[in-house]
Amino acid sequence: MKKLLLAPLLVLAALALPGTALAGPCGLPDSKPLWIDFSTPDVAHIFGRPGVVTAVSSGDFPARMRAAGAHTIYWDMYLNRRVGTPWAPADADLIEDRAQQLYEIAARQTACATPPIILNELFGAQLETPWTASNEQYRANVLALVRGLAARGARPMLLLSRAPYTSSEQAAQWWRAVAEVSDILPETYFGGRLLWKEGPILANRRMRTAMRNAIGRLTSVGIPTSRIGLVLGFFSRGFAGGREGIAPDENWYRIVKWHARAAREVAGETKIASIVSWGWAPYSQSARDLSDVPATACVYLWARDPGARFCDGLRAAGPRFEADLREGQLVFPGGARCVTNGRRLSAGEVAALSRVTGDPSVAFSIVYGRAAENITRVSPAQVATAERRIVRLRFGGSRGRYLAALREAGANLAVARAALADELRRRQVASTMSGRVPESEIRTFYSSYPDLEVRPVAADPAPWWLGDRPRGLALVGVAPQSVFTMPEGKEAVVLGLDGSYTVTALGETATLGAVPLAQARHAIAAALRIFARRAEFERWTLARQRGLLPLTICRQDVMPQPSTIRVTDFLPFLALD
Repeated sequence: MKKLLLAPLLVLAALALPGTALAGPCGLPDSKPLWIDFSTPDVAHIFGRPGVVTAVSSGDFPARMRAAGAHTIYWDMYLNRRVGTPWAPADADLIEDRAQQLYEIAARQTACATPPIILNELFGAQLETPWTASNEQYRANVLALVRGLAARGARPMLLLSRAPYTSSEQAAQWWRAVAEVSDILPETYFGGRLLWKEGPILANRRMRTAMRNAIGRLTSVGIPTSRIGLVLGFFSRGFAGGREGIAPDENWYRIVKWHARAAREVAGETKIASIVSWGWAPYSQSARDLSDVPATACVYLWARDPGARFCDGLRAAGPRFEADLREGQLVFPGGARCVTNGRRLSAGEVAALSRVTGDPSVAFSIVYGRAAENITRVSPAQVATAERRIVRLRFGGSRGRYLAALREAGANLAVARAALADELRRRQVASTMSGRVPESEIRTFYSSYPDLEVRPVAADPAPWWLGDRPRGLALVGVAPQSVFTMPEGKEAVVLGLDGSYTVTALGETATLGAVPLAQARHAIAAALRIFARRAEFERWTLARQRGLLPLTICRQDVMPQPSTIRVTDFLPFLALD
């Protein structure tokens, strides 16, 4: 214990030499997140500049980086040499001395008595409980090491190469114990080929979602985001993930830009402590001619904070580089919940509709479907006409009753009129579809509904419910209801939801089974054609909604579920069917 208490004082004394100035915790920026870049001599001219925080190791390189203006923290490359592995853990009695040794090295190399120390990396993070005896000892060694470093004033930062297992209380307690004294940084690496194939919207969504999930696995067991960071990988050769042969260079730099912007977005949402970049060093002699590494690092510095002017990323990327920092990012016009194919989905519209559906996710899907289906114009005059017909046919002409029905359902005129526009738009789109009806379906309908009420009528103009013919057999539930109550031989104006007709009843009401199929065929086909078009429309809208998802961005990447739900499922008196 005496050795433990004296260690920081001894290191401070050793560092307090003429010309040495210690300001704050290693003089690091206090901004969140703390951006940290692993550095080697190969990229020293990129990261060795004022304002950049570099993770470094041995020799005189850390001092050279500080002389160039960079901040330094310590990177311990081989955690396994200090604590062993889950299969061969180190002797527990050695951990205290190894914590002391590592602390002294880190303090000396960073010229700081309270150095952050990146520990690369925990083995077996994904192993489920119950742990083997050797893994229990390994985990105990890791915990003892980070506690020993923290007790000496260091800030350990433990990297995870695999998603941590957190689903048991034993595992959760261990992660919480680590987080009491150490940051935890999941590594989130992405393959360039898949990202490039997906394009800016899907690729950025994929990265943001993976980053949020990595953070969420830790916060779900009680670890605060102030103890969580992320590690990004920028591998040019020899690794799964990274560039993966993406060419030309400007395409790869574009993916690097996406990495930086996605990480910046998630860090802003979650308030995590740090973001570490890794993969800048060549790992073999044959890789030392990788001229894209410095340019990649420069583009990354520029993309994550163009205002800092760390590096001229645009010049490094070349004239063909897509420089728009908003590409694929969560950028919305005021009040928008989403933007799909350039069309805005209003958060207010979703909120108002939620009062009708009782479920915000259902309202969200309806509004998304509305935007996807909006391929034809519906005018305010058309909506007003449809509204007047509904008031007359379903509310006896009483607008007061109509408004009361809306209030009772949690709706208002804006919600109702948007729903009517949906109905009119669907009708317009569906009218362009084939609605083909096989003869077999006509016969099946005829034989299945022999008791259905029918009536022979003449109508002008020729209505769709007579198969677009001036004379025919009207079917109950298809033709306007007043057709079946008007006197025989009398002419009257009949109002339907689709317009008005001058109708003459040519006979009394009968049943479908009492008239020949030939007489009923056109009316049956007209009804079935409407049903077929509705089904075809539903297939069309689902396909269109799914197809637009790759072109859609939504706040925090909470995406709508494609569906065929309609407002009239909740407000049936607005249906125009």
